[in-house]
Amino acid sequence: MDIETMSLSKLDWVVIATYGIGMLTVGWYYSRINKDTEDYMLGGRKMTSWRVGLSLFATMFSAVSYLAMPGEIVKYGPMILCTMAGYPFVYFVVGRYFIPYIMKLKISSAYELLESRLGIANRMLASVYFLIMRLVWMAVIIYMCSDKVIVPIMGWEEHTALWVSIVLGFVTIIYTSMGGLRGVVFTDVVQTFILFGGTILAIVMITNKLGGVSAWIPSEWPEHWAGWVFFDTKARVCFLIAAITSFGWYVCNAGSDQMAIQRYLATRDSKAARRMYLHSLISNLLVSALLGILGLALMAFFREYPELIPMGTTMTESADLLFPRFIVIGLPIGFSGLVLAGLLAAAMSSLSSGINSSCLVISTDFIVRFRKKKIAEANQVKVAKIISLCIGVVIVLLSLVIGNVKGNLLELTYKTINLLVAPLFVPFFMAMFVRSARPTGTFIGTIISAVVASLVGFSDEIFAISISFLWMIPASFVAGVVVSWVLSLLPLGQKALPSS
Repeated sequence: MDIETMSLSKLDWVVIATYGIGMLTVGWYYSRINKDTEDYMLGGRKMTSWRVGLSLFATMFSAVSYLAMPGEIVKYGPMILCTMAGYPFVYFVVGRYFIPYIMKLKISSAYELLESRLGIANRMLASVYFLIMRLVWMAVIIYMCSDKVIVPIMGWEEHTALWVSIVLGFVTIIYTSMGGLRGVVFTDVVQTFILFGGTILAIVMITNKLGGVSAWIPSEWPEHWAGWVFFDTKARVCFLIAAITSFGWYVCNAGSDQMAIQRYLATRDSKAARRMYLHSLISNLLVSALLGILGLALMAFFREYPELIPMGTTMTESADLLFPRFIVIGLPIGFSGLVLAGLLAAAMSSLSSGINSSCLVISTDFIVRFRKKKIAEANQVKVAKIISLCIGVVIVLLSLVIGNVKGNLLELTYKTINLLVAPLFVPFFMAMFVRSARPTGTFIGTIISAVVASLVGFSDEIFAISISFLWMIPASFVAGVVVSWVLSLLPLGQKALPSS
């Protein structure tokens, strides 16, 4: 079987097109239900916990993660699964401390609480960090889906990736701008089930093709895999740093990311918000485990059929492409379209949530905050839709330059998407847990945190020294908090603002 001649069937394209039309229909339906900006942005603050939990999972577990995990397993081995060891501690910290604190505040944007505690400058800096982080994140998702999945699978010319990006962005923008958070949550739930189903289907098909589960379980540790390491500062991935980084990533996002906080606020109370977050973590645990299994199955499949590996490359060199290629060559007609729709679903769920949350931040933290004349309620939803459209144009343009970042998909994720995760959390940590925090000291510490994250993430390019990308979040967080705390103790001319 020559993989270079493989392509999707007409039935597969019908399935994908039907999925796209369905998403647009959802947006149109919810556009008729939303009555005001609170409905549009927060779903009326009374949404069901399990639905919002699946939405948060689908949002954070993007198509980048969907592809990166199997590719990481194939190329480097299962050490990355050690990140799941931090999940119980994440739930304890987020459920015990963050959610109750945030839910008692009558806010729409997460960054409103920073102004009351640390001043307008810290609120603006955090808002800018969030927008940069999520705009780059959405650009990576579009780049990955167009350049790394659709175009290679179809054998199209590289320049067609631009048009793929435009179409993907256009469909997402339309249903997101029309349906608001309710539309986003509904489509996220649908996309979560497609994501689960697509992964399970691929595993089942490979297992059946190879003759059983035992066929894809390695009899010995592959030579190209990294060995088990509990702690080693020089190791690419070790257990302790992987668990700490995972804990840090979830805690930082849960305590400062508008996409997470927006979903707490969309539920009725703290109890409902905690249930929502538990559903999200459990979903993440299950899908991560399934994608780890899929990575093993893909490695066994392409070892059995090496002629299906892209010509001129090895299995490890094309690890990130093995899953999308299997979708086309290994699944029955129609199912390929369904699983590829699942991949697009993972991308679109993240894009829709990112656009919706970014729109809320721009509206609340910049337009409403600084506009002297209040915008009429009737016009606020219209303004939000225009902002969503502009965000979509920006992320499509950004996606064209993302490919210049080196590394496999997992490293690309950390070097771009996760660059500002810890720096964004620094002012929130200071505001919530450090009574001596001062505006100027926290502002400088937050900037230093971003500098440290950049130095660690791009250490190879800057210093010609290879530092594991997993050090980026813990190092930048510690540096930001220490600098903020020390400078807050110095007489920098600003007094502490009253606690919220």
